[in-house]
Amino acid sequence: PSPGQPLVGLVQSLPPRLREGDAVPAVLLAAPRPCRRPRRARCSRPVSCVQREVEILMFLSAIVMMKNRRSITVEQHIGNIFMFSKVANAILFFRLDIRMGLLYLTLCIVFLMTCKPPLYMGPEYIKYFSDKTIDEELERDKRVTWIVEFFANWSSECQSFAPIFADLSLKYNCSGLHFGKVDVGRYTDVSTRYKVSTSPLTKQLPTLILFQGGTEVMRRPQIDKKGRAVSWTFSEENVIREFNLNELYQKAKKQAKPRDEGAEEAPEGQAAAGLANGETKKDK
Repeated sequence: PSPGQPLVGLVQSLPPRLREGDAVPAVLLAAPRPCRRPRRARCSRPVSCVQREVEILMFLSAIVMMKNRRSITVEQHIGNIFMFSKVANAILFFRLDIRMGLLYLTLCIVFLMTCKPPLYMGPEYIKYFSDKTIDEELERDKRVTWIVEFFANWSSECQSFAPIFADLSLKYNCSGLHFGKVDVGRYTDVSTRYKVSTSPLTKQLPTLILFQGGTEVMRRPQIDKKGRAVSWTFSEENVIREFNLNELYQKAKKQAKPRDEGAEEAPEGQAAAGLANGETKKDK
């Protein structure tokens, strides 16, 4: 029988005068009711926390995919993944406990200050300039074409581009086409003279400038009318195409032939002395 049948029978057994008016509600209120166990309230907080964590991780994945579109080397891909993973971990730790978040953030800062990425020390055919030697070298022989990289050691983009620029110097360097580098983070007056921003948020590092006859011909990345750098990917293919390195290399070799025919080769001691006048990687 249903729970409501005993109540119906009780009401029908009452005298007619009690079934009229407000007596029935009073009887119903006085009747015993079935005892039901109270339902436990469901806690939605763990579910919402898990959903929030999943949203943070999905957002991290989207940012990493967008950043890796501009990455060139495998080191850049891995560096982007680690960097944004640290950001996501910091957010999750702060949501869990502010003390754990502060501890994790402190460890990340200590790691960033003490463990700096190594500099490129591989083979290259590049001359390093200082604030005093760059102008002298560009004006010494105007028949020589120079491709100069303006870089800073603290810039991750410059560190990723270093092996690419070194490989280009090994392939295209000749007597009429030279490659050079200058540290604008160290020589700030050079950055001001050649209009290369060294701000921590700048997109002008690294900057490649092509010099012909001692004057600037082109640079990458370009600067728009508002003084902002136009986005450009520093890959080996882009540098070869934009700077016409194959054509410059052929022209430089043709110009060098008449000079090589009438000139004698310099002794090895003089060549070593000439290299000693320029800066080395250790001087950076």
